Amino acid sequence: MSRVGKIPVKIPDKVKVAVANGDIKVEGPKGKMHFPFNPRVKVEVTGKEVHVTRPDDSRESKGLHGLTRTLVRNAIDGVVKGYERALEINGVGFKAELKGKDINFTLGFSHPVVFRLPEGVTAEIDAKQTRLVVRGVDKHLLGLTAAKIRALRPPEPYKGKGIKYAEETIRRKEGKTGAA
Repeated sequence: MSRVGKIPVKIPDKVKVAVANGDIKVEGPKGKMHFPFNPRVKVEVTGKEVHVTRPDDSRESKGLHGLTRTLVRNAIDGVVKGYERALEINGVGFKAELKGKDINFTLGFSHPVVFRLPEGVTAEIDAKQTRLVVRGVDKHLLGLTAAKIRALRPPEPYKGKGIKYAEETIRRKEGKTGAA
């Protein structure tokens, strides 16, 4: 039995979980989301708990068992608390500006970079325009969005200019030294 998969997921108050046609729907105070699950595992809601079971002990079923339970747990946490990811913009003149669902970046290119936020993801930029926080209920979509924003101008190792995650540390390299 999967150690993670056999633990039932508790459903908090104000959260509704429904399983139908290979799809799990979760609704809570922060929003709602749905996602498909593999038919090799069985998901059932009993009372205030979600149980995930598997039919056999094949390698694929074992992997899907823990994965499905974790996806259900992440969905419930997302609609209750939500997820957020902070990014920092480093560099002279580098900044971000929020206009509706678009983020306009000035990243040292000859043109501004416009990034459109996907549905279900919101952003907040501080007063200095160098710290960006993205929020949402879907952990996967939020991480993907943060990675796409970071990929617009990844941090370089010499001066550290670019977009990085707030908790990320950049390994700095020493620049060239001139001959004396």
